[in-house]
Amino acid sequence: MAECHSTATPIDTHAKLSTHNGAKLQDSSEYRSLAGVLQYLTLTRPDLAYAVQEVCLFMHYPREPHMALINRILRYVKGTLSSGLHIGTGPVQSLTAYSDADWAGYPDSRCSTSNFCVYLGDNLVSWSSKHQTMVSCSCAEAEYRAVAHAVAEYCWLR
Repeated sequence: MAECHSTATPIDTHAKLSTHNGAKLQDSSEYRSLAGVLQYLTLTRPDLAYAVQEVCLFMHYPREPHMALINRILRYVKGTLSSGLHIGTGPVQSLTAYSDADWAGYPDSRCSTSNFCVYLGDNLVSWSSKHQTMVSCSCAEAEYRAVAHAVAEYCWLR
């Protein structure tokens, strides 16, 4: 993929991946290897966390659309090689947390995704993007769960 064109985003926000769409991959070992490499990359590239989480949901039975997502992430990385987590120095005056949720974002289970990030001054020190274990009955409930995770992390860091 050294000669591929880059893309502006790591994932198509309108497409919803499913465990049943697309043809099965003949050899899933390459998929698993690339997904593992991308997991390590998220340590310094939190902008990839959500997309890589989506890829890892299909590790056991990868299909063509899942491999296409890995290729898109790699194209995004190619165009953003200078990006990454940078820790600056200076006085720290605030601890700030942000959260969000994707209500019923998974077509197979109807579960939501909770996301949060915590900044110490201008430095990102903690983040999470995870599949909620329970189905939320409303957008407000999904958001509440995301806020609860962010507050727990905030209190722990404080």
